[in-house]
Formats: sequence, structure tokens, C-alpha cells
Amino acid sequence: MNRTVASGATALVVAVALSGCSLLGGSDGALPAPSVPPTASRTPAPTATETEDPDAAHIEASATPRAPTPVATEAAVPDPVLTPIPAGTVLTEGDVVSPKGSIHFHYRVVADGDDTFTAQYTGVTSSLPVPIGVGFFERERQVGDGLTYPGVGDAVLGGPTPAPVSEDVPLDGSGVDPSGLVTLVVSSAADAGQTDLPIEIAGGKVLAVAAVRWSVPQRQTNVHPVDGGARSNAAGPVTATTASGAPRSYTVARDDLIGDVAARFGISVKALVWLNADVQVFGDDQYLYEGTTLNLDPLAR
Repeated sequence: MNRTVASGATALVVAVALSGCSLLGGSDGALPAPSVPPTASRTPAPTATETEDPDAAHIEASATPRAPTPVATEAAVPDPVLTPIPAGTVLTEGDVVSPKGSIHFHYRVVADGDDTFTAQYTGVTSSLPVPIGVGFFERERQVGDGLTYPGVGDAVLGGPTPAPVSEDVPLDGSGVDPSGLVTLVVSSAADAGQTDLPIEIAGGKVLAVAAVRWSVPQRQTNVHPVDGGARSNAAGPVTATTASGAPRSYTVARDDLIGDVAARFGISVKALVWLNADVQVFGDDQYLYEGTTLNLDPLAR
């Protein structure tokens, strides 16, 4: 998730929280389950992809998507945080050599200190008659494979480069934990319409690969979701867990309310919105859209 969006979402939540709106009540900052009418008497929740027909009897006029509103008492809840990796920390590095020795370079990834990272490609030389592209991928690739997208932290370097070339590239798209990118791929960046090239260096062909070994420092956060079990207005399934067994993602069920889902996992509404900057609710009770997948892992924001 882009840090700018996440920070904007948190600022929005805090500002709304201070406006005095109250969803769940309580004087001590806790998030007790709200008192709501029986499920059968409420407006059914539309799915995230459902087209809202203003003439349909089961969709109320007030059910307009909007940003969630935490209760006023959440103003006292600490803001969610994830400690950044110190700037300049080297998270991975290595050398890349193509099978025939036509391409050589060194790579490394360093932390920028603000939940972003930079891929550094140095000493790049190539004797091939085509530009080369480099990028990180979430799964293994093989020399000779064809690519349909250039990867994360991708850069295009010139044609034959007898003098070493260096390039620093933002690792956009990696999230706050880049260790899921397991392969560095070098591919031909030749024009896809160029037909006079040998097939092995045609546009998009993988020329070299390197397995990436990460050393990511442990991050600290004050958001620790724990599944308290399905309940009224928070009855969906946990659809993934982390390596430690903590809930990683949750799929919204019909009639789920954002306050009850947050309470089920022992976190504040503010934290749930921090984890899901684009989440939307509808209706005065703040229903979530059925079928929406919510992230519960701070490292996957």
C-alpha cells in the first residue's frame, strides 16, 4: 500500500473521530458490540460488485458508500504504527550473470527510512544488441520464459554497455515488506515489433535470473489482531493466516458492521481502517460490503 494513501486514511479517521460521532458507545475507549435490531429487520447488505438500483426495495436511499466513522471515544486510542526500517539498511544484495556471460551487474535493495525502498543496479554491462530490463518478481522464472510485465523495481538499461551503468529505482509495489519478491529477472527490452532478432533475445524473453535472499529487520507495531471467533455482525471467515497463526485476511459476511468486525479481532476501528485505507461502509450503522476482503496484517498494508 502506498504510504501516502495509508497516512491520508489515518488522518481522515482521526479527524472524523474527533468530530463527536458515536457508533458503539462506551466511556472508557473500549469497543463493545453495538445493540442492533435483529438481522431479519435490517436492510440486506449489497455485495461490493452489486449495482445499486435506486428503485430497488432492498436498498435504502441512505446506503451510500462512505468512509468509516470511528466512535468519538476512539480519540483516546493510540494511532496505529509500524516502525520503519532505518534509512540505508541493506535488505538484500547479490550479483547477476547471464548463462553465457553476456550480462553482469550487482544489485541491492536499501530502505529509505519511510516504509519505502530503492533498488540499486550497479556495474551493469551487456554485450547484447538489445536494451535489457531488470525487475523483481514474486515467483521463480526461468531463462527463456516470456514476460508480460516488467516486475517490481524495474528499469530499462541501454543496448551494448561496455562502460558500466548504474541505476537507482524506487521499489514501488513492494508494500512495507519486500521479502515476498523472491526472484530478480533480467529480460530483453527490445521492441516487441522487432522481428529481425533471434528468438532467445526477442522482446520480453528472460535472459538471466537470480534467487533473492532477504534480511529484513523485525518491525514493531501496536496492532495485533487476534480472532475472537464469529459473532453477530462479524460472522465472516478468516481466509488467510500469517506464519505465526495470526489472522491475515477476513472476508466480510452479510450484515457485518465495521465496529463489530474490529471488536472481533480486538482492534479499534481506527486500526482496521489503517489496515484497509480504501474500505467503505454504507448506512448509519456502517455496514461493510459483503464479499469484501479485509487485510489484518500490518506488514501487508
